[in-house]
Amino acid sequence: MRNDELMTNNEARNSALRHLRFDIPATFNIRASSLLSLALLAFWATAHAADNIGVLGSKPQWNVLQRYQKTITHDDFVRLINGVYCTQGFADDLIKISNDSAQILENREAHSLFELHFAADETSCAHVPRLWRPAKSLPPADPSKPLNGLRIALDPGHLGGNWAKMEERWFKVGDTKPVKEGDLALKVARLLAIRLKELGAKVFFVRNSAEPVTPKRPDDFKTLARKILIKNGVPRPRPDVLDPNDSEKEQTIRWQSEILFYRYSEIRRRAVLVNTKLHPDLVLCLHFNAEGWGDPNNPTLIDNNHLHLLVNGSYLKDELEFDDERFEMIRRLLSRVYDEELPAAEAVAASMAKDTGLPPYQYPTTQTTTKVGTTGYVYARNLLATRLYRCPVVYCEPYVMNSKDAFARIQAGDYKGTRNINGVERKSIFREYADAVADGLADYYKASRGRGD
Repeated sequence: MRNDELMTNNEARNSALRHLRFDIPATFNIRASSLLSLALLAFWATAHAADNIGVLGSKPQWNVLQRYQKTITHDDFVRLINGVYCTQGFADDLIKISNDSAQILENREAHSLFELHFAADETSCAHVPRLWRPAKSLPPADPSKPLNGLRIALDPGHLGGNWAKMEERWFKVGDTKPVKEGDLALKVARLLAIRLKELGAKVFFVRNSAEPVTPKRPDDFKTLARKILIKNGVPRPRPDVLDPNDSEKEQTIRWQSEILFYRYSEIRRRAVLVNTKLHPDLVLCLHFNAEGWGDPNNPTLIDNNHLHLLVNGSYLKDELEFDDERFEMIRRLLSRVYDEELPAAEAVAASMAKDTGLPPYQYPTTQTTTKVGTTGYVYARNLLATRLYRCPVVYCEPYVMNSKDAFARIQAGDYKGTRNINGVERKSIFREYADAVADGLADYYKASRGRGD
């Protein structure tokens, strides 16, 4: 994808509301408009000032965190805050840490605080409440079935079919088949599901068609989109986009209502499905990357091709000002998802690097990400999907779709065995992707199962 589903509030603030952030040098903005990005968040924050929540977010239930009292030591809390989640720093009044407890601001206007009490030491830590199961808590398995009993949810990024153009995850070169990221990701997910089941896993799909998961559609957000535009200096917003090349298309009701639909409503609905119905031990978010391609009907193909994976973390100071984001971050920290998703991501990264031969992507800035682990392929980043799913999430971003090599392999489609692509015998890009992820997970769970919770 391009880290999009995942967009952080700050990205929505600093990049366009309608933009999808590609993981590329300097960042390729799709449907970019910093003014409108800021507009949506500013409007939403103003309309929900008492709670100060993110776009389409819900008021956080801080009392839920009472279950985590004395489940973590002071040193472990500090390790995760400083080394993973708040690597960009945080305002002094948001989190205050003493030897025995941490005080976390619930709401600035109400001057309310949540106090978390630390365990005296590791041996006295209370049990961590969670619905997902760490690898070490699972019983040993047959070496041929290292994923036996594991519940894995596959989340193919974006939408497919006719929705791809709306999301701007679509391009076409001459008379070739259009490239639609949502369809590519779903093809990988279906192949991966077969491999994971063979390894013993119970597999669920967050999305298993080209259609949205959310029952909402752009028309459901027209009123909100109009209010956003008026609130931010567009007194008579146009209802529709008349020309795709119009520099002011971001100031239309259609433009903004579509973003509210596919970016915020869709991802939040997927989170509801994951958290209340599927209850997986692990979510695999499957995407393809891209760099700026210009006109989607006459795109630029490039030489660059690379790979990276994401786990949740590296929240920005501005993001932590939102009550719901701060709450979601603390809940993830206390459930210890990072200590599960990082080694899982590292194992998958090592397997993918071996099979694809791709170099690690290097973010052009450290302002939104923090490199973690030892492989060089994994970054912590605060994205909507990775933040809202209440279990470990491994977010895969291999292949630059508009690279010459990846494009040729995508056009070749899926096939068994190998074919000569650009002078090299290669698996289909879809099977290479699926096999590398499956092999990486098998390696991780073989090494980690049965070591005690």
